[in-house]
Amino acid sequence: SALYGKRAGVPRAIAGDGFAWFASGSQVLDNSLARAGLDVPAAERLRGWRLPFAPRLRAFFRDDRLSDLIGFEYRRWHGSDAVQHFVGELEALAASGAARRPLVTVIVDGENAWEYYPYNGYWFLSELYERLAAHPSIRPRTFRDVVAEYDAAARDEGADPAGELPSLVAGSWVHGDLATWIGHADKNRAWELLVDAKRACDEAVAAGALDAADRAELSRQLAMCESSDWFWWFGDIHPADSVASFDRLFRANLARVYALIGRAAPPALAEPVSLGNAAAAHEGAIMKSTSP
Repeated sequence: SALYGKRAGVPRAIAGDGFAWFASGSQVLDNSLARAGLDVPAAERLRGWRLPFAPRLRAFFRDDRLSDLIGFEYRRWHGSDAVQHFVGELEALAASGAARRPLVTVIVDGENAWEYYPYNGYWFLSELYERLAAHPSIRPRTFRDVVAEYDAAARDEGADPAGELPSLVAGSWVHGDLATWIGHADKNRAWELLVDAKRACDEAVAAGALDAADRAELSRQLAMCESSDWFWWFGDIHPADSVASFDRLFRANLARVYALIGRAAPPALAEPVSLGNAAAAHEGAIMKSTSP
């Protein structure tokens, strides 16, 4: 996710901790360029970017279409066909007329994709890596590699290949906004419960009621409650049975926070935060019963 404002939010914080790069979704870049009134051709967006308040921090933006082809579509294809299509898409971007060598950022959502591929993606990934490694003009790179190349160009040639992004709009790689995690009444209620727990923790620590080992355990427990996927599940989009499991776990983890500081959990933690979508569960059951 990327947040930028008068205090520069997340990027300033991670730059201060010594991070060299971060990545978000292409819609965050699109929204940021639009806010700045910059009309940058699509081909010229294929690069890293730097922010005025942290010139050594590079920002990269996911090619959502190509990344989602790997994450959600190619699992339905024959592996060789998928590889051929993907490499063809990269070749088309290379011929798009950019003034510099295009940088295409591909980010897949963790481990989620591979369980849906035959043999956990072995055939697709093996052939993809072989094709990319042998390709005459496509060069696979990590973000660390790219940052090192940018630093070398800035040092040796006096020109950083990264573009300058005047500001960064708050958002994430999911639709370019934060609605996946906040905004729905259920999600907001979960945040309120977390804020109440954090305040209770702060009060206990300030009162000197905990020793170093207790504070460390409390910090670990609170960190579990702050994981973003709790809020991702809440709302009326996901099936009720799946939401119920996450709901119970979230409230149980918050209740343990209170136990660690010697306080009774508030009555609100005895009630579900979200009931999910019963209709979605029904549709999921129909899909499962009709699938081969």
